[in-house]
Amino acid sequence: MFDELDLKIIDMLKINSKISLKTIGESIHLTPQGVSNRIIRLQDLGLITQYTICTNDALLGKTITAYITIFMKTTKHEQLIKFIKSNVIIEEAHRISGDGCYLLKVICSNMDEINLLLDNIMKYGTYRLNLSTSTIK
Repeated sequence: MFDELDLKIIDMLKINSKISLKTIGESIHLTPQGVSNRIIRLQDLGLITQYTICTNDALLGKTITAYITIFMKTTKHEQLIKFIKSNVIIEEAHRISGDGCYLLKVICSNMDEINLLLDNIMKYGTYRLNLSTSTIK
């Protein structure tokens, strides 16, 4: 279903989603039209689902990265999920197994934002907060 060229195209798009078809084609020895056809096929197959950007959060004043594990004490999972989806400082959210029920990645500007989030989480359960001290990768 996917060959080596498809995987190379995907790798290049993951690094830079705005890379030109010509540049990709030169790298894998295809015409820009050939690259375009493959990308369209990968989208149609559901392998490529979106294109996005990465931002320098520190330049936006968002210097705090926190990981919050939620331990549910209610059965209000749907309400919690709705809350998570509507909260702009929550960058990622995962339902997990093992230690806890949900894991959130939060990027924000100050501890007041985190405290407000934690206050809201307390409606659903308890939490464990871990703050990132540096980014490795």
